[in-house]
Amino acid sequence: MHAKAAIQKVMMQRYSKFFKALHFIVDIFILNVAIILAFHTRFTADDYPLGFQDKYVVLYMVFNIVWVLVALVFRIYELYRVVRVDNVIKNLIKAVGLHLLLISIFIVSLKWYYFSREFLFYTYLYFGMLVVISRTAFLIFIGHIRSAGINTRTAVIIGSGPVALETYNLLANHSEYGFEFLGFFTDDEFEEDKGRKLLGKIDDIEKFAENNKVDEVFCAIPLAKTEKIRSLMNFTDRKMIRFKLVPDFRGFYNQKMALEFYEDLPVLLRRAEPLQNAFNSAVKRFFDIMFSLTVILTILSWVTPIIAILIKINSKGPVFFQQKRSGKVNQVFNCLKFRTMYVNDDSDEVQATENDPRITTIGHFLRRTSLDELPQFFNVITGDMSVVGPRPHMLKHTEEYSKEIDKFMVRHLVTPGITGLAQVRGYRGETKGSDLMYRRVRTDVWYIENWSFLLDLQIIFQTVLNGFKGDKMAA
Repeated sequence: MHAKAAIQKVMMQRYSKFFKALHFIVDIFILNVAIILAFHTRFTADDYPLGFQDKYVVLYMVFNIVWVLVALVFRIYELYRVVRVDNVIKNLIKAVGLHLLLISIFIVSLKWYYFSREFLFYTYLYFGMLVVISRTAFLIFIGHIRSAGINTRTAVIIGSGPVALETYNLLANHSEYGFEFLGFFTDDEFEEDKGRKLLGKIDDIEKFAENNKVDEVFCAIPLAKTEKIRSLMNFTDRKMIRFKLVPDFRGFYNQKMALEFYEDLPVLLRRAEPLQNAFNSAVKRFFDIMFSLTVILTILSWVTPIIAILIKINSKGPVFFQQKRSGKVNQVFNCLKFRTMYVNDDSDEVQATENDPRITTIGHFLRRTSLDELPQFFNVITGDMSVVGPRPHMLKHTEEYSKEIDKFMVRHLVTPGITGLAQVRGYRGETKGSDLMYRRVRTDVWYIENWSFLLDLQIIFQTVLNGFKGDKMAA
């Protein structure tokens, strides 16, 4: 039995090393294929009759070297048995994004402006698509071979409470994770049912492990049993068995919590906040600045005079309207918009409603198409706003709703946005009741806890689409 177990462990280690090497070789192959495809997409035989020459040969080599460095930074070749496809794709997109950033810095710093931008665009288009397809296909493949009993690990569960049973259900219902479940160890009463086999008391696990191959132990007993847990950890360390503690957080269901370490102190965070990550925050800010500058230079530069003339013709008053709103950590800032109302004394107190008589004729059009929000790109440049984020509210509404709506102030943990997830899902404009505001807040909090760069792009695309269609919810 011991010889068989040893052989199986060696085989698993070989599988792991093989898959790591395979991932690396496939990614490098895909990168080079993408470069070649991009080159032939952009150029013809008349441009470069001998193929890659001079400068493009150097860039070709730099592409490969930088990808190796990026792969090491993101550790994209680390293999985990339980992994979500969307998390793998997010990590790959981050890696490709960092690769693009480093290559761009390299080209700009050396003033290699003669490289074709179309060539770079096609390279990353092909590379991004192919590497995501490749990794997704691999995950599907590895799930199938694990379901067939190849590349599996044996596991036992310690405990018999609700958390232990949930752990069992996870292992039993996801064969693609590749766990061969052996049974339970518990000192409490336990009723066997179908695959739920009782192997003995907790102390019996040592004898069981001597005669059977056990790769992983899932411990689901109460954390208060410190000595018992410590004893199990010491035992599994001696036997080179992976020990996994499954804490009981049932009181926090539906909460996406996160664990961080402050030196050796484990700290359970109330919620996961991707934008607390310095890299994520830098990516978002960099995109905000570049996107805002593009909009200001290509759209606002010629749209502003036209809208200004229409506003002036339609009613007396300034072209722009400034309103104090609640920003990040509830800091007050002046939110800039095109004026859509007749000048009145209630603009900072009374929310716009459907068929509001204060709204001008041109104002209705600007609101329905969201063009009135365009000047807020200047707020983005100054850092008071982001392109995407929870919409900022008037100070009066912040004060009112913070007392009525649970988690309302959580929205202020991030920089407010010109558009947001709640807006593209229809929770915008006049809030006729606390139920609509509750849905808006719930959606904003979900955005904060699940932010990704791809999600921001999706929201921007949907916002532009809504603008063309016209948004009936915009009062």
